[in-house]
Amino acid sequence: MLRATPATVRSMRIISFNANGIRSAATKGFFDWMAAHNPDLLCLQETKAQVEQLNDAVFAPPGYHRCFRDATTKKGYSGVAIYSRRQPDEVRTALGWSEFDEEGRYIEARFGDLSVVSLYLPSGSSGDERQQFKFRVMDWIAPIFAQWAASGRDYVLCGDWNIVRSRLDIRNWSSNQKNSGCLPAERAWLNGLCEQDWVDAYRAVHPLGEDYSWWSQRGAARAKNVGWRIDYQLVTAGLRDRIRTCSIAAAPTFSDHAPVVVDYAL
Repeated sequence: MLRATPATVRSMRIISFNANGIRSAATKGFFDWMAAHNPDLLCLQETKAQVEQLNDAVFAPPGYHRCFRDATTKKGYSGVAIYSRRQPDEVRTALGWSEFDEEGRYIEARFGDLSVVSLYLPSGSSGDERQQFKFRVMDWIAPIFAQWAASGRDYVLCGDWNIVRSRLDIRNWSSNQKNSGCLPAERAWLNGLCEQDWVDAYRAVHPLGEDYSWWSQRGAARAKNVGWRIDYQLVTAGLRDRIRTCSIAAAPTFSDHAPVVVDYAL
């Protein structure tokens, strides 16, 4: 999982990406892009596939171990995965609430004292029922995050959080104040995490950055860069000083989301 850089500084590269369908992203060249960027770990969200549908060699790049957590509530829905250079010591795929777990929204790979999580938090944009589920998930998972932060382990939480943090993270701030993903209660919850136990890797590197990681597929939003930053790598405080670089790879296009690439010094 560790790589030596030309400067002989050991580093770890983690990429987080909502693929909006791993098979669709593959047809657009995502795994070629992945090979060129050589991550130590790749965390995927919205695989939208069952593991038995991923037998083609393109989904098993050489040199990587794979672990998946598919949705069992509905095929072709949600799903998360982790690809890693090093075989995990342990893989966890459930947090103890079946309504959340069975949607395939969490997978954790453990390597010694490091945990890397691929996480897909619900969207509430389809209606009030899903928005209320999103709020229930937020209330339920916050104490779990607090336990992780206090555990003494290093954690990297990669994923699509479906929430922006501030006006820097969304092009149309004012017009989205009543829309899921930009609701004041959602932002207060996520900012509370970042003010207490967790470090937003992108903000640590780019305090005033205005890069986006998701664009609506309507109205030429991507071409006009009318986007939202809702994909994050949040890390425990002990990793703050190890964040070396963070970028959002807006091009080429593999999905309505863009990969978030972070290099950590070790």
